[in-house]
Amino acid sequence: MQIRFIGVLRPAVVLTVLALAALCTTPAVGAASSARPAAIGLPAGVSAGIAVFDRQTGTFTEQFNARARFRSASVVKLLIALDHLWDRGPTYPIPDADRALLDVMLRSSDDGAASTFWDRNGGGAIVERMVARLKLADTAPPPADRPGYWGYTALSAADTVRIYRYLLDEAPAPVRDYVMGNLRASTRCGTDGYDQSFGVAAVFDRPWAVKQGWSGFDSNGCTTDPAVTRAPTRARTQVQAPTRAPAPADGVDLRRPALHTTGTVGAADRTIVAVFTLHAEGTPYGKAYSDLGAVVRGLNVPGATRTPGSWFGTWGSGVRVRARAGTDSAVLTTLPAGVDVLAGCQKRGQVVTVPPYTNDWWAYLPKYDGWITNIYVSSPGDKLPDVPDC
Repeated sequence: MQIRFIGVLRPAVVLTVLALAALCTTPAVGAASSARPAAIGLPAGVSAGIAVFDRQTGTFTEQFNARARFRSASVVKLLIALDHLWDRGPTYPIPDADRALLDVMLRSSDDGAASTFWDRNGGGAIVERMVARLKLADTAPPPADRPGYWGYTALSAADTVRIYRYLLDEAPAPVRDYVMGNLRASTRCGTDGYDQSFGVAAVFDRPWAVKQGWSGFDSNGCTTDPAVTRAPTRARTQVQAPTRAPAPADGVDLRRPALHTTGTVGAADRTIVAVFTLHAEGTPYGKAYSDLGAVVRGLNVPGATRTPGSWFGTWGSGVRVRARAGTDSAVLTTLPAGVDVLAGCQKRGQVVTVPPYTNDWWAYLPKYDGWITNIYVSSPGDKLPDVPDC
């Protein structure tokens, strides 16, 4: 797969820079050594904790600040689900009402569903129970002055690998199949309007399963996926960082915007990937989405298949992805503003004019199975360089 860095000639365009910047070299206390530290680069202003575990060989292929503690955002929903299902054997039946909440919480990251289970099952005690059960080393409940903020749970990349290893190798089969089945059915849009198909989901072809996390960004406005159904409950627990979030607690930054991608990649869930990132305050969602993608593309993930194509920046907000190469076709979704996209091929379609530009070339985006006019792609010409015709 090619990663292209295309210059922008249009004055309105803001290009997302994908070039990997200076390597962060200060490890967190207790962090495992990196398998190949020189190869893991971070875009400017981004800090990360990374762990990639190959289940076939039983070894880590990547570790970088793997035990650094981040606020979990929605990744903690894995623990909320596992705690709720604990000791329900032998068949692990799930009442219909609970199943509806768990499904939308795991597939579409519904906050209201998470809040329902958090309140019902004891709040921070959920985390404490799961720490003991799974022998997690870096995980802790939210700060004492923020007990209802389940997204402020402390979590590391290393502990996240441990959670997935438990799910895949130790959990009762009904629990494993139910949770992983929901993660494989992850919807493009979360119920809060954020495009959650970043990181693992954006870089690799299926099979994959993901549980993503985001906190501290302005509303994304992702077009609602028909598969998304909001849980029949009202969110009572805050997960997004308020405008003036509290200062870091116990080494966990609660202020900078957070974007995390976790899950499994490859046949038989061969490789577990956990990438936690923090971004400079004020970073737009599209830029954080793109920067996280750049990090994931540089990782050694055994068994993964990378979608072929070339990466480009985009400009504009509310850019629509269409079912065909024309504005008269159905809108599949909208792109996060300024996000990087993978172009698989291009062809002529309907002429589009966005003053002062006119173009009839459209790019096919395989990750969306749809089309955008090349006007909104950050490239100097009507056609995208080195992208084949469809």
